[in-house]
Amino acid sequence: MNKNLRKEMSEERAISLIKKPLMTEKSTNLNQFNQYSFIVSNDSNSFEIKKAIEQIFKVKVIKVNTAIVHGKLKSFKGKLGYKKDFKKAIVTLAEGSTIDTSLEIK
Repeated sequence: MNKNLRKEMSEERAISLIKKPLMTEKSTNLNQFNQYSFIVSNDSNSFEIKKAIEQIFKVKVIKVNTAIVHGKLKSFKGKLGYKKDFKKAIVTLAEGSTIDTSLEIK
């Protein structure tokens, strides 16, 4: 096992990984299956996200799925441009664990 996976993550690194909860219609529907969506740092991986969620919210994480959402083509004042890419993580929690996503992460 890699030594980095067993180390504790610093509070600053954990908070910098999780940017904000993603509140869409689809993510709200996933809440009934104990799954929560977050926008996370682009350089993070599933192991770091799992540790950060467990450390910040004091819950037990079963699984983390990640996806990079590519920015859409948009027109800004007549000129074409792209929105920024972002990474989202769908976190599955253990039975009985919940997260209050209405609170902002500071």
